Amino acid sequence: MIEFYKVITFSVIIFLAACKGGQEKPMVPQPVSTEDSFNLSFDHDSLIYEEETHFAHMQQLTNGGDNAEAYWSFDDRKLTFQASNPEWGAECDQIFIYDLTSKKDLDHRPPLLSTGKGRTTCSFFMPGNEQVIFASTHLDNDACPPVPERSPGGLYVWPIYSSFDIFISDLDGTIKKQLTHEPGYDAEATLSPAGDKIVFTSTRSGDLELYTMDVDGQNVQQITDELGYDGGAFFSPDGTKLVFRASRPKSEEEKSEYLGLLEQNLVQPTNMELYICNVDGTDMKQITQLGNANWAPYFHPSGEKIIFSSNHKSKRGFPFNLFMINIDGTGLTQITHDDAFDSFPMFSYDGRYLAFSSNRNNGGTRSTNLFIAEWKD
Repeated sequence: MIEFYKVITFSVIIFLAACKGGQEKPMVPQPVSTEDSFNLSFDHDSLIYEEETHFAHMQQLTNGGDNAEAYWSFDDRKLTFQASNPEWGAECDQIFIYDLTSKKDLDHRPPLLSTGKGRTTCSFFMPGNEQVIFASTHLDNDACPPVPERSPGGLYVWPIYSSFDIFISDLDGTIKKQLTHEPGYDAEATLSPAGDKIVFTSTRSGDLELYTMDVDGQNVQQITDELGYDGGAFFSPDGTKLVFRASRPKSEEEKSEYLGLLEQNLVQPTNMELYICNVDGTDMKQITQLGNANWAPYFHPSGEKIIFSSNHKSKRGFPFNLFMINIDGTGLTQITHDDAFDSFPMFSYDGRYLAFSSNRNNGGTRSTNLFIAEWKD
C-alpha cells in the first residue's frame, strides 16, 4: 500500500526534539518475561505514553530506515513487512521477514524476501505460513521507479505505478507465481483469515477499484464501482466483510481533478474516509465522516470495531494517531497519543497483540519503525 509515512516523517522532523514522539536518545527496554510462542523482551512502560491505556507492554523491532506494513503470519510467529533502508541495500521499499521466535537486538537485519529489484509493496502471508504475496515493479525495471516531485505549495500525491503486479514468493525469496497480468496498477493485496480469498486494488476498469480473487488468482470479482480511490482493504475475522479507505470526489471540479491525476498515475490521498461492505460488495456503508485522511483500517478481533490511522484532529497534516470506532460509526476512541506518526495496525490472529509502525523513539531522526504491543480491551 502506498504510504503517508515518508512525507510525514520529513514534516515532523523540525519539532521532534520538542515532543514526546521524538526523544533525543532511544529509550532503553526494560525486559518483562513472556510465555508466548515468539520470543520478545517486552518493554513495560518506557515506549508507551501514559494515555495509551490499551497497551500493556511494548517492544520495538527495528531501528532506522522506513519500516511499515508489518503483517502477521497465520501462526503469529512471523511478520512480513516492507522497508526502505540503504544500510540493508534497499534504496526503495523491499519485502523482509521478521522471525519472532528468537531474540534479536535492534541492529538485527531481517532477511530479504523480495527480489531486491524495482519497488515492492503490500506483503501478506499465504495460508501455511510458507509463502508471501506482494506487489512488485521488478518485471518492468530493475531500478526503483521515480517518485513524483512535490513543488512548493503543490499537491501531495501518491504514485500509482502501472508496473505493479502481484506475486507469490516462498520464504527463501523465490517467486513461485504471478497472480495478475492485466495492464495497469495491481497491488494492495491482503488475505481472508479463512485463507481462501485475496482482496486487492486495481486500475483495470479505468478507476482504482477493489477486487477479490481466489488464492490461485482465479475467479476475479469487482467489488467497488464508484468514482474515487478504493484501497487498503482488509477482511473481517470471519471473512465475510471488508473494510477499506476511499476518496469520493463529489463536485465536478473534484472529479475532474481526480481523473486528471489518475491519467498521470497519481492520486491525492489527503481526504479519505472508511467504508465497510460484504465481501461481495453489497451492504456498502461509510463508517467515518471525520475529514482529512482516515486510512490503514483493520478489524478488532471481535469483528465489531475498526482500528485505523487518522489525522482528523490535525490542522497541519500531522500528527497521525491510531483510533478505534464501532462498525456502525459510533464510539470513536483515540488509541495512541503520539506527536508524529502511528499507522498500519494489525492484530495478531489470536487477538493478543498489535503490530504497528511509529515514529516514536526514533532519536529525532526521520525513521519509522516497527512495534508490537500487548493489547488490553
